[in-house]
Amino acid sequence: MGCGAAIGVAMIIPGVSGGTIAVLLDIYDKLIDALGNLRKNFKENAAFLLPVLLGAALAFAAAYFPLDYALRYAPLPTVLLFAGLMTGSLPKLFKDCRSNGFKKSNIFSVILPFSAIIAICVIKLFVAAGSADLSAGMPVWGYFALVAVAMLASCALVIPGVSGSMLLMILGYYDAIFAAVRAATDDFWHAALVLVLFAFGLVIGFFSIAKLMKLFLEKFPRGTHWAIWGFVLGSIPAIFIVFDYSSAPLGAVQIAIGCILFALGAIGTYALTAYLGHAEKTKKTE
Repeated sequence: MGCGAAIGVAMIIPGVSGGTIAVLLDIYDKLIDALGNLRKNFKENAAFLLPVLLGAALAFAAAYFPLDYALRYAPLPTVLLFAGLMTGSLPKLFKDCRSNGFKKSNIFSVILPFSAIIAICVIKLFVAAGSADLSAGMPVWGYFALVAVAMLASCALVIPGVSGSMLLMILGYYDAIFAAVRAATDDFWHAALVLVLFAFGLVIGFFSIAKLMKLFLEKFPRGTHWAIWGFVLGSIPAIFIVFDYSSAPLGAVQIAIGCILFALGAIGTYALTAYLGHAEKTKKTE
């Protein structure tokens, strides 16, 4: 459940992907395998997935307002902490990718995902999408569009480096969905319908993309793992590109605290991944 909680928290931060956190926690391959083979070994896979999904949902609900507050009043330290957490994991991820081998063609496996993440961030900077209409008077096609957007956003739960919250912002649905939730006191049934349709789209897209990623990991393991490395690598500058520098003054104190948090985050994840790698190697030799 702790891994799921980390994924749930990551989903709140624009530029941070739940899939990236799954990679950092070394549960990504197992997560994709469990999703892709859910019917074949239902009890075993459900036993693995349920705590992860439950932890993600509970952490998302519990951390949304504290993280929203932190991003609003101390954005740079918060962003630097997450950047440090991801940076510290890069040596272990690189070592794992290299163990699968490397060919010159795999350079494109890294460059293309990295470029795609940066491109999404640049689009976010230059495309100021208006907020979608999710009010009770929204047209019928808007409900179908909501499901389609949710399916697209679900990619972020599976593909490392792709931020669901950022995609929703670009498409104008991020604030609209939370506005619909806040309006539940005025029109509960419409708000419930919006959330149910959004959840339906997420589930459909989630399992569809997971099946696709499982196929890639089985058929093209080396290229897929290098692509994952590219996605994770691109997600680090992505956080800084989408960072709202106008939300709070960048004083010396915030910069100093941010640098300290970055260092602590990087050292912490580096030590954790090194320890987990050593423990895994020891377990194999026993």
